[in-house]
Amino acid sequence: MSSIALLGALEIGLLFGLVALGVYLSFRVLQFPDLTVDGSFPLGAAVAATLIVHSVNPWLATLAAAAAGALAGLTTAWLHLRLGILHLLASILTMIALYSINLRIMGRPNIALLGEPTVLSPLQDGSIPSYVLTPLAFAVAVFALKWLLDRFLNAEVGLALRATGANPRMARAQGIRTERAILLGLALSNALVALAGALFAQSQGSADVTLGVGVIVVGLAAVIGGEALLNPRSVAWATTACIGGSLLYRLLVALALNVELFGLQAQDLNLITAVLVASALALPRWRAGRSLRRNGPSDD
Repeated sequence: MSSIALLGALEIGLLFGLVALGVYLSFRVLQFPDLTVDGSFPLGAAVAATLIVHSVNPWLATLAAAAAGALAGLTTAWLHLRLGILHLLASILTMIALYSINLRIMGRPNIALLGEPTVLSPLQDGSIPSYVLTPLAFAVAVFALKWLLDRFLNAEVGLALRATGANPRMARAQGIRTERAILLGLALSNALVALAGALFAQSQGSADVTLGVGVIVVGLAAVIGGEALLNPRSVAWATTACIGGSLLYRLLVALALNVELFGLQAQDLNLITAVLVASALALPRWRAGRSLRRNGPSDD
């Protein structure tokens, strides 16, 4: 695998690290199975790309994309809390609606950003190649957001979110407004995913309405794979595991597609994803069985 392919895999892995952080918030912290991310990822790309081609400052366009993602998360939470729709079904309804909304925003299935100014444009004017600087810039941004998320989840509001996910009834008994916690958690989760979509579109030079296909699977693969490898026991380690799992996933995909031994091609990406997710799910059980065989049965 060439150095350019490796750096490209790291770049995409870091972007999907934001998706993994969003999935971690909904699936792990709130215990809310949220499929909205399959719609909020292309939503972020659509909003950012549309604003950029209409001469809006790319930084403002990126912030607007994150705000649109937060609104999508709020919609899912509202459908669940106010209308009493099952959480999984509520997120599916929002995801389906976002497909049409994204088409409305862009006015066509895709928008090209070639030649348009983006948040990455300053990195293309230096003596160091942009394919080297871009992953570094994304690494700084992603780990800065990870640090802020760690601080948030260990603050009073974040502890309320964690309590809501762990035991909603007990949380309400302690005076926590669980509905507000769910609204805030899903808004923040989908804001991170939409931000990743906006940066992905600017990195790849286009936004497409089909960008969200399989994003939830990739996010889950990153979260589950990272947890299987690091076995985190704190919030800081859990968010680190999410980013590490995303990087590992993209590196394994790039390796599988670039090594001629396997004979895989781009159309095999979904197959590779399924195999990696199944492996990540099976790894904790395999490790537990191996530990049991090593230590032997308990005397109790």
